Amino acid sequence: MRIGELANRTGTSRRLLRYYEEQGLIVSQRAVNGYREYDTAFVDRVLQIRGLLDAGLPTRIIKQILPCLNKPRVIHFSDATPEMIATLEHERDRMTRRIEVLVRNRDAVAEYLETVLEGDRIAAES
Repeated sequence: MRIGELANRTGTSRRLLRYYEEQGLIVSQRAVNGYREYDTAFVDRVLQIRGLLDAGLPTRIIKQILPCLNKPRVIHFSDATPEMIATLEHERDRMTRRIEVLVRNRDAVAEYLETVLEGDRIAAES
């Protein structure tokens, strides 16, 4: 697929897709006419990248952990430095804290909605 289709299927701008390619996060083949062409597997890859970026990971870390997201999960980290491991542990812990906050907020919104809807039902029955 060409870059426009990948952009449409992932909700990612073409400019951002080119940036991902510059960072080595995705790769394209060049058609005879010079257009970028991507394998359909990159739809999932781009969505994974976006999710990791949204979680706050920098592209340099994402590039290192992307092989872990492939199936089957074959992990080869000959360059896993103590700094990288510490960074990943920090990011994992930060994401865990963020998840906990999101769960609390989701539960609060759900409780509010339940109360509002129950109030609406009582008012409708009156």
